[in-house]
Amino acid sequence: MNTGSMLMNQVKYVNKAFWRNPASAFFTFSFPLMFLVIFTSLLGHHNVQVSPGRTIDISTYYVASMAAYAVITACYNNIAIALSIQRDSGVLKRTRGTPIPSAIYILGRLIHAVFVGVVLVIITAAYGRLFYHASIPTGAPLLEFLVMLLVGTMAFCSLGFAITCVIPNADAAPAIVNASILPLLFLSGVFIPITSTAPAWMVWIARIFPVRHFTLGMDAGFVGTSFNWMDVVVVAAWAIGGFLVSYRYFTWEPKR
Repeated sequence: MNTGSMLMNQVKYVNKAFWRNPASAFFTFSFPLMFLVIFTSLLGHHNVQVSPGRTIDISTYYVASMAAYAVITACYNNIAIALSIQRDSGVLKRTRGTPIPSAIYILGRLIHAVFVGVVLVIITAAYGRLFYHASIPTGAPLLEFLVMLLVGTMAFCSLGFAITCVIPNADAAPAIVNASILPLLFLSGVFIPITSTAPAWMVWIARIFPVRHFTLGMDAGFVGTSFNWMDVVVVAAWAIGGFLVSYRYFTWEPKR
């Protein structure tokens, strides 16, 4: 069997395993839409300032933010938790003993996570367009949006692998993963818009991490703010950093 066939089979296997856990699949797909409805219902349809001189409806803002949140959930949370469980149960160790190369296994997980993330973005954008009349990226903004989407999915997949290096066991995985990402979701304006009145220290901390830059890049396509290629560079740098950490410290065997 050639490399391409093995990779396709691995992607199919990961996809089947994903859908055979209906609870996980359901919440992966429902959370972004659920949060979108909750936030827009609680905060109403007022305007929020996204850049100097530009205001948009809060529902449009949350369509973009929940699209970013969906990608982070699919690529970071899901990969980190699933890998920790499989490592603890010995699945990863047994996988190393099969003819499947390690790179094929990892690529299969990456491709599936990217696929799920893209599908979630499409569903969120379609829902926002249908129920909140949110704009959809077209033309040059669409191309910029797709670049950020691709780089972002790879970055959060890479960081999902990297965070497993500090997760001691499967029981601790959800707590560590959520503790590492939830504060950044708030600081980066995913759940609550970051306006000019936000404390300077909060903005400074948010700009260190990739969530803020990824969210700004995703927002640009939906809300019409200027696209900054430096945001792509920062997210790509975190992707490389996550890869290097994973390459050095990722383990296939349960931690003792």
